[in-house]
Amino acid sequence: MTIDPTDSAQHPLSRRTLVGGVAALAGLATLPASAQIGPRDEVVPLWPGAIPGDRRARIVRSIKDQSHNAGHPDRWVMGVDRPVLVVRRPARANGSAVLLLPGGGYSFLAYDNEGTEQAAWLNARGITAFILLYRLPSEGWDAREHVPLQDAQRAMRVIRADSQRFGVDAARIAVLGFSAGGHLAGSLATRHAEQVYTPSDSADRLPARPDLAGLIYPVVSMEAPFTHGGSRDMLLGNHATPAKRHVASVEARVTAQTPPTFLAHAGDDDIVPVANSLALYSALHAAERPAELHVFDKGGHGFGTRLPDTVDASQWPTLFHRFGISRGVFPA
Repeated sequence: MTIDPTDSAQHPLSRRTLVGGVAALAGLATLPASAQIGPRDEVVPLWPGAIPGDRRARIVRSIKDQSHNAGHPDRWVMGVDRPVLVVRRPARANGSAVLLLPGGGYSFLAYDNEGTEQAAWLNARGITAFILLYRLPSEGWDAREHVPLQDAQRAMRVIRADSQRFGVDAARIAVLGFSAGGHLAGSLATRHAEQVYTPSDSADRLPARPDLAGLIYPVVSMEAPFTHGGSRDMLLGNHATPAKRHVASVEARVTAQTPPTFLAHAGDDDIVPVANSLALYSALHAAERPAELHVFDKGGHGFGTRLPDTVDASQWPTLFHRFGISRGVFPA
């Protein structure tokens, strides 16, 4: 089954889920099998028609295989021309859901390390996972600084609009992001009500606020000395104004409407300094928002769920799950 992007059906409930993998999406059918996400994946397109900021740039979907052995897949996705949700359902769903935002410095998406592997442990706990393949801002879109947030807001709304079919409670949807995906998760948590695109259908009348936010070794600030320059420049451009950097700094956007937030970071992270998580936790604490911060001695950056049990940072999924239980998002 293929999707016609010009289909006039404007409500997501009137569109059928695409089963057959990302390869069936427009522009991807010509890729070799090794460049497909998964031939049996359940895939949901985000936008019913025109994509915000589309300037008809030629964007070619590609997947770079970083795997070192057959039992350890590590694919990087680039060239996201049409953003989608990849749905991973548990054997026994408990009604809760998590929107997963892989990192990659806003230049690629770490699909396995921070997508499929995260979905697996969530599914094991009865949680439905939605991996968002969001657009990368430097690949040819207008208003590049809004592009990932547009997709993240829309993803939350699409999940809520079709929550009954997905078997999830629309009031128990979390977001979990990693590195630059952590910045996007933080942006969604703090800027969920900001209008960054023109509404396209009835789903866009629904709230985009996550009920819980998890940020793992996140990029947070775009203006502080400890910012991750690569993520900042890929999102905002090389010569962003101080005003744009401020608007995109998560720690500066915390309000009384920011959802409960979980943060995990390693003190020896030499790519995204732990000062990012510290700054956001300080802002959340000052605003009296529910928040939990875990700083581990060792772990580095980009560890996902791949650390051995002997490293304390490997326990962050259990801690995040417990935090979600304490906030009523995940069932005990």
